[in-house]
Amino acid sequence: MVQPLIELRDISKSFGGIHALKGAQLQLAKGEVHALLGENGAGKSTLMRVLGGEIAPDSGTLFDNGEAVQIKGPKQAMARGITLIHQEMALAPELTVAENIYLHDLPGFISWPKLRAKARNILRRLGFDIDPAATVGDLSVAHQQIVEIARALSQDARVIVFDEPTAVLSTQDANRLLDIISDLRSVGVAIVYISHRLDEVFRIADRMTIMKDGQWIATETPQQTSLSQVIRQMVGRPVDQLFSERENRQRGKEILRVEGLNARHKVRDVSFSVHAGEVVGLGGLVGAGRTEVARLIFGADRSDSGSIFLHGKQVALRTPQHAVRAGIALVPEDRKRQGVVLDMPIKANVTMANDREVMAPLGFIQSGRENAVVGKLAQQMRLKCAGLHAPVSSLSGGNQQKVVLAKWFNHGGEVIILDEPTRGVDVGAKREIYQLIAELADQGLAVIVISSEHLELFGLCDRVLVMSEGAICGELQPADYSEAKLLSMAMTNRTSLLNAENF
Repeated sequence: MVQPLIELRDISKSFGGIHALKGAQLQLAKGEVHALLGENGAGKSTLMRVLGGEIAPDSGTLFDNGEAVQIKGPKQAMARGITLIHQEMALAPELTVAENIYLHDLPGFISWPKLRAKARNILRRLGFDIDPAATVGDLSVAHQQIVEIARALSQDARVIVFDEPTAVLSTQDANRLLDIISDLRSVGVAIVYISHRLDEVFRIADRMTIMKDGQWIATETPQQTSLSQVIRQMVGRPVDQLFSERENRQRGKEILRVEGLNARHKVRDVSFSVHAGEVVGLGGLVGAGRTEVARLIFGADRSDSGSIFLHGKQVALRTPQHAVRAGIALVPEDRKRQGVVLDMPIKANVTMANDREVMAPLGFIQSGRENAVVGKLAQQMRLKCAGLHAPVSSLSGGNQQKVVLAKWFNHGGEVIILDEPTRGVDVGAKREIYQLIAELADQGLAVIVISSEHLELFGLCDRVLVMSEGAICGELQPADYSEAKLLSMAMTNRTSLLNAENF
């Protein structure tokens, strides 16, 4: 066997008596993309923080080109060409692109033209023409990701760890990032790729290591295994058991109806209805207008024309407050910025959409009542937390999403819209969220699910409305569910619209 570039052998680490890693291992070869897979809490990020020098292991050995080494801090890791690009990007938003790329190596006297020229060259190597003088905080998330990669390359990185790099990227930007990773592999850079998007993993990875409960489970190549087998190793069940059965779900009366909704060319003449006990999906390509429709229904944006009906009665939803009072809930695409208040306690987040239930007559929060209400919901959601007083920021992505769902469970409305409900969530937490969505429908709510994961739409929804260029271009029933049909609908309509606009 060829000697690994990097080997982590028998790594163990405990925090306060909790074993985060127990004899974990990973072998990484030069010019390899090695996927590291597992549920949240499996130990993936902790193992990579050991590699990056951010934490010291309790036991075990790190080998660099066969030599046993100790990495004491991120600076020593960078000196060895090891760079971690975390899901939460570590950029200085108020500084320029060039300053961020060379922040580790800024000289005492700075020649700004030379610094910007160096930054421009490295960005062009990645295939991007980003202005080196631009302020990083003004860039898109995708371009900020490129700046992080450029910074790693400026340090002559031999090993780059990507932790959920595409979680907040559009499909187009994610595909471009995967192409860049392939280019890095071709010049000998070793890549560790952590992602919950298993379709990406099977596309990009040379090998994959599965972890569970801090331990190594298996290392496979994509050719040696299957999606179902990987999920079974991660969570102990095959992919076809992620979703609940739909056959016994009863569709009731119409709750929500949208007629002729239009908004600034982003939404075009959208009409549909959702009944009690029904899960309706909105599918299509990124930018198709699905989120825009959700925001119009929720009163977050104003429509140019069109009507919204609840139980057959037209309603004016000018603000989210109007929508909430009318019984409509929205689990937004960006949970951290729009779904929760990260620094506030879990229980405050859960009750904020319906604080009347825990409020005393004089306006004070009844602590006992609040604990009882939130405790019951936390148990129902199978929420994993240190306590209800803990800030939401202390939770994993999947548990943060459960807090958002608990907030709207507590709200007690009749319509719930879920925009990318499992983005950045591991497979095990996905199954629990799927069960919660099914329970909402079983309780008689009208449910709308927006998702870029087609398997998710097909597994959850009673029917899927396909959108393209702001319009609904077709509907799929369960008997017709296939990724090819959904994409064909979306792309055919997009092409026809573009052709029509050219005449």
